[in-house]
Amino acid sequence: MCAMGTGNGGEPESSVSLRQFGAVVQALREYHGLSREELGELVGFSKHTVASIELGRRMPDPDFVEAAEPALGNTGALRRAAEFLEREAGLASWFRRWAGLEKLAITLYTYESRMVPGLLQTERYARVLFTEQLPPLDDDQIEDNWAARAKRKQLLRDRPNTAFGFIVEEHAFQRRTGGVEVTRELIDHVLEISDLRNVEIQVMPTVRKSHAGLDGPMQLLETPKNKWFAYCEGQRGGLLVSDAKELSILNQRYARMRSQALTLDDSRSLLQRMRGDL
Repeated sequence: MCAMGTGNGGEPESSVSLRQFGAVVQALREYHGLSREELGELVGFSKHTVASIELGRRMPDPDFVEAAEPALGNTGALRRAAEFLEREAGLASWFRRWAGLEKLAITLYTYESRMVPGLLQTERYARVLFTEQLPPLDDDQIEDNWAARAKRKQLLRDRPNTAFGFIVEEHAFQRRTGGVEVTRELIDHVLEISDLRNVEIQVMPTVRKSHAGLDGPMQLLETPKNKWFAYCEGQRGGLLVSDAKELSILNQRYARMRSQALTLDDSRSLLQRMRGDL
């Protein structure tokens, strides 16, 4: 149902605002006759991090901006340039608009057939996914990705009036991504999250005679103005869906899956049994 757009997987991409900020850093650094390594020593970051920021590949930490400002003349240029940054660290370009909508959603439904959804992941589970990504990510990119994931995860607790629903395939837990200990921690975390009043988690059993989600994972959200959007993701990109007809179809499919998945209580019981078997 959801055709894929272009992208580069989960790897962060550059943006105009990031490149502009990087150009300001580079120009000021060269004006003061500093190498990247020398600037890194002054601000407490590696020369590789300085290079990534200058080339527009990395979102600068607030600590970098505050430390680099006096080191590069205290003109206020870096603080002003940082205000125009558009990109969120660790989020691929084709996911950024959806991430912005997530922050405002009053309803957010997720069906995932490949892995445990990002909003339900633990740090160790997420880091396994990041370190196994191909082409490989460097350490800075992994840290950016986790920082973005951790920030998104807070939505479950920071938005108690948002209704979150998750349908996750049973085999996503049975795969034991990262090993037994990582899986134990993951299931414990999912069970804890399922206690939140605004969160519903259902498991879709592996053996199921009929299944409305065989076309793949999807997410649906409702904005405060009661407008719906969907997001579908594939190997190399994602697609934001706003067409009313397509959204109607996806909502029908999600509604059918809710009836096909285990109930909330049965899902908890299954997860507890799986946890006990590890």
